[in-house]
Amino acid sequence: MNVFEESYKLSNGVKIPKLALGTWEIDDDQVADAVRSAIEMGYRHIDTAQAYANERGVGEGVRTASVPREEIFVNSKIAAEIKNYDDAKKSIDETLNKMGLDYLDMMIIHNPQPWAEVNQSDDRHFEGNLEVWRALEDAMHEGKLRAIGVSSFQKEDLDNLIKNSDTKPMVNQILSHIAATPMDLINYSHENGIVVEAFSPIAHGQALRSEAIQKMAAKYNVSAPQLSIRYDWQLDTVVLPKTSNPEHMKSNAELDFVISDEDMEILKQVKPLDYGDASVFPVFGGKM
Repeated sequence: MNVFEESYKLSNGVKIPKLALGTWEIDDDQVADAVRSAIEMGYRHIDTAQAYANERGVGEGVRTASVPREEIFVNSKIAAEIKNYDDAKKSIDETLNKMGLDYLDMMIIHNPQPWAEVNQSDDRHFEGNLEVWRALEDAMHEGKLRAIGVSSFQKEDLDNLIKNSDTKPMVNQILSHIAATPMDLINYSHENGIVVEAFSPIAHGQALRSEAIQKMAAKYNVSAPQLSIRYDWQLDTVVLPKTSNPEHMKSNAELDFVISDEDMEILKQVKPLDYGDASVFPVFGGKM
């Protein structure tokens, strides 16, 4: 199995590669090398965000790679704090300018709430998200984006867009890993024709510290990261492991094994992990 050739088809027919390089926490002056290394290895899907402050470097890596631009799926995310049409529209153009690209393959809303409100407020910003969504729709119709989607949207957030706009989200990028698998949300997204992307598949590195995960990985003679990535892969999600290390990029793509149905169920029941220092991040339950 060549994982780099595996893809899903989005609702508008655009193909999205099933394995991506995540670039969160890779510095702007280092990320171009990481992107080029990944593309040289076979990766064809690169994920960034306005909030990562590395779009310029990601764009450089894509533009200077050994593979034609049209063969690489590039995604970025509108900052979670933007909740109006004008700022969203402006930010899309700013991202394209920073990256030096004529178009992005996809752009998504980074979070339904501004980060400072996550885990603290019940306000889901329905109106604001519809405004940002309209900006994404317009940018897609203008040819600046090939596909649009969302990140960390719950059922009510998805329903808001589905019921009140002309375009269903094509992707929902969510936290999903062994010990934190939101099956109801994954199933609901799939039922609505929305491709699910799994970010932090290795639990921000904490999978390496889990005895249950290490034990299961040993059974399959693979590493804890490989088991974790394969787990999300078998949930029919696009998987986004992040690394700047070429050796890790290579091993993260070595997924030529199958976790049994029985073991998948066991892994779904692994007790929640302690994210350690990363617990402060809203996506891991913290508050800004």
